[in-house]
Amino acid sequence: MKKKLVVLTGAGISAESGIKTFRDADGLWEGHNVMDVASPEGWHKNMKLVLDFYNQRRRQLHQVKPNRGHYTLAELESDFDIHIITQNVDNLHEQAGSTKVLHLHGELFKVRSAISEVSRGNHVLDWYDDLNIGDVDENGNQLRPHIVWFGEAVPAFDEAIAITTTADYFAVIGTSLQVYPAAGLLHYTKLNVPVFYIDPKPTTIYDLSNPLEIIPMNATDGIPFLKGKLLKES
Repeated sequence: MKKKLVVLTGAGISAESGIKTFRDADGLWEGHNVMDVASPEGWHKNMKLVLDFYNQRRRQLHQVKPNRGHYTLAELESDFDIHIITQNVDNLHEQAGSTKVLHLHGELFKVRSAISEVSRGNHVLDWYDDLNIGDVDENGNQLRPHIVWFGEAVPAFDEAIAITTTADYFAVIGTSLQVYPAAGLLHYTKLNVPVFYIDPKPTTIYDLSNPLEIIPMNATDGIPFLKGKLLKES
């Protein structure tokens, strides 16, 4: 039986494909205050700005390709039962061939109703083109990007915890571990499960009882390094 490798990926791996990160050092995302384009308050304040912002991101996603890090994770499925939990809203893991990908913060190529249908749940639609004011669901409700904004709950987090608890190995790749609750996932690993942290500027990890190996590389170099290490150990 294949050992279970659970991987948490963040903006760093996508940045190496040319996708800019959510938050730069100055607190802006491509010139916008993050809260203006990634919060319910921003949506209600200026719906057109938010839609235009994500339309640009969606168009960009049609132009970028997976990098060696993405492809190496997909290749690891030959030797491991690998499940990727990603904070990224792009589909580069899927493009590279990974088959088990859980998106914590939503997906750019999906939209849902801007009105929460508590009794039936939000109906999520695939959406590859621009989303505009006037694009509505079957009940006439405005559609919004299927993105988890700041201040909103993370519906997939319980599933992510359940996946993490099954890991024989846990890897953190390309994330500063500053965005919660995702950053806390590695603390749900079982005792003695090895944790690998791949990032050129790794954050200090506190209160982790598991064996921890820091690999201070970017994703395109660090993931092939990790692959060789895991294959040697398994």
